[in-house]
Amino acid sequence: MHIFDELISAVGPDVISRDQVKRKDYSSDKWFAAHLPDLVAEPTNAQQVAAILRIASRHRVPVTPRGAGYGYVGGCVPEEGGIALSVIRMNRIKELSVPDGVAVVEPGVITGDLQAAARNAGLFYPPDPASFRNSSIGGNIATNAGGPRCLKYGVTRHYVLGLEVVLANGTIVRVGGRTMKNKTGFDLVGLFVGSEGMLGIVTEATIRVIPLPPARASISASFREIEDAAEAVQQILKAGFLPSALEIADKFTLESARKHLGHQIVPAGNAHLLVDLDGQEKSVQNELVILESLVKKLGALSIDTAFGETECEALWDLRRGFSESLKATGLTKLNQDVTVPRGRLVDLVKFAAELQKRSGFPIACFGHAGDGNIHVNVMVAEPEKPENHQRMDETLDALFEQIIAWGGAITGEHGIGLAKKRWWPQAVSGENLALHQTIKSALDPDRLLNPGKFL
Repeated sequence: MHIFDELISAVGPDVISRDQVKRKDYSSDKWFAAHLPDLVAEPTNAQQVAAILRIASRHRVPVTPRGAGYGYVGGCVPEEGGIALSVIRMNRIKELSVPDGVAVVEPGVITGDLQAAARNAGLFYPPDPASFRNSSIGGNIATNAGGPRCLKYGVTRHYVLGLEVVLANGTIVRVGGRTMKNKTGFDLVGLFVGSEGMLGIVTEATIRVIPLPPARASISASFREIEDAAEAVQQILKAGFLPSALEIADKFTLESARKHLGHQIVPAGNAHLLVDLDGQEKSVQNELVILESLVKKLGALSIDTAFGETECEALWDLRRGFSESLKATGLTKLNQDVTVPRGRLVDLVKFAAELQKRSGFPIACFGHAGDGNIHVNVMVAEPEKPENHQRMDETLDALFEQIIAWGGAITGEHGIGLAKKRWWPQAVSGENLALHQTIKSALDPDRLLNPGKFL
């Protein structure tokens, strides 16, 4: 029996398809690479996922899992064909428990939907990737997604208490649980979070949710130069503040936003700083006053403050528009989500300026200054031209070489996928790489899950 017929027999024709349009839809994510899968699977429960993987394992057919397809590194591109397995139909919030402080969700739940459901219950799910309105919890778990609030609240890993995972051979296993503390055996939850779909397919997650802070305030400040804004970040933290978010943007980013979003929303100056505070109302009001005074002393050219969700979101409209503003320049945006030790923040923005001069490519920097995770965007006109390829490679080689030399990370949020596969061997030691291979071989000996990526 052909594998297509066997899959149809096992899980039904509404789950398995070889429709050309659907195959094309599942051939790529938000990065540049694409490869058609031979089949598409859209299961609705863990048992169907297990059945598909058992059949694929028996036939030695690769399976590439995917969530909403909003990744930026080609992580869900079915590089070796086979089956593209989407969990997007597994989209139920099964439970939201206020007493336990947990949500039990399927992997296809959209991140913003979980945030909204938690908020309606007086709870808070802090991880907030920029794509929260579109990305899925399963994809967030696969990449250990972050976002602006990581400075105070941490990344996706810090909110995953338990997982139901289907292994490559179709075995369904539960790891972790629903308690805040759990030291029963190895940290197998941590093993699967950030594994980019190469160790198993998550079919259910138990997520920690916390009390919703009743008050929020924001400060938007402009500075003369990006180095001034970067230094302000250090001084704010040195003064004892731990904002929920601390974001920075450079001149090229702001100029692109002025053209795309309009001058009225973008303050004057060549650098921008956005600070978010949350907590109890009186303490947030007090911190806002003190922080505004500090930012003035640090040389801010202009300051706007906001209190309350609606006013704060109005200030955040600018920050959320940066990526689209850069795309609107007509240049191709090579988005690198590098992370440096926070003490290297000023060094990073200076290095980006030097790299811009050296390469001839505009380089736009913005992102999560509070935790050292800056999106360094190399902006390229006509990247398809052969003469630009070498310059692009040399520019990215120089960027990642410097990040690694500083003890930084070549990816803080998006993962390795295909986009950063080239630099993976430089980013980790030989012993580290061998350990990854050992784990992969133990859980997926036939190398069928998400093949063609960094392992």
